[in-house]
Amino acid sequence: MKGMEHTDEPPQDRQGVAGESEPDESLIRRVCAGDTACFEVLMRRHNERIYRTVRAVLGDDADVEDVMQQAYVSAYQHLDRFEGRARFSTWLTRIAINEAYARLRKRHRTEPASWEDDHGPAEEPESAGPTPEQIAERREIQMLLERAVDTLSLPNRTVFVLRSIEGLSTAETAECLKISEEAVKTRLHRANEALRMWLTEQVGETVHDAFRFYRPRCDAVVRNVIARIVH
Repeated sequence: MKGMEHTDEPPQDRQGVAGESEPDESLIRRVCAGDTACFEVLMRRHNERIYRTVRAVLGDDADVEDVMQQAYVSAYQHLDRFEGRARFSTWLTRIAINEAYARLRKRHRTEPASWEDDHGPAEEPESAGPTPEQIAERREIQMLLERAVDTLSLPNRTVFVLRSIEGLSTAETAECLKISEEAVKTRLHRANEALRMWLTEQVGETVHDAFRFYRPRCDAVVRNVIARIVH
C-alpha cells in the first residue's frame, strides 16, 4: 500500500497489543498508520472465509493458496481506499472473488457465468474426534458434502458456500458477488435442490466443517503474504 511503512515489531503500538477482540476497523487504522504486523491479525481472522470462497470459485484446491495470497496483497496495497461503506470482510471477500475469477481465465476455461464443469472427490480433510470411529464418520460426511458441492455450477456453488457454509446474509452475499438479492435466493434454491434435502439433513452441523483451512496452510499463507508486503 502506497505511503505505508512497515515494522518488524510485534503487532502492538501506543494503543496496546492487537488482539482477537479488536474490531477490523481499528486494526485497519493501525495498519494504515504503519503497524503492518496488525495485518496478520486480519488475515488469520478471515482466512477460513477467504479459503472457502476462493475454493468455491476455482472448484478444487489447485491454485487456492496462490490466489489467497494475491488477494491479501491486493487488499493490503489498497487498504487506504477502504471507506467502510461495507463490512471489511465483504470488501475482502469481493477482492478474493475477483482474483479467483482472474485465475479461472488464466486456466482458459469457460467464462465464469456459464461454467458448469464437474469435479472429482476433494482432498480428504483432516479431522479430529474423541474416537477413531467418530473421526472416520466425520471424514466420510465431510468428503460427501465436498463432493456434492463440487458438482454444482460455479454460480450456484459460490452462493451455497457463502450462504450455507460461511453463513453470510443474502444482502452480504449479493454485495460480495455484485448480483441482486433475488439472484442470490434463486441460486441458493437451485443449489439446495441439486444437493437434495436428504444430504443437508444428514450433514447437519458438520456442514460448517467442510472445506476447512487448517492451521499449517493458514500459517503458510500468512507467512508468504507478510514476506511480500514488508519487502
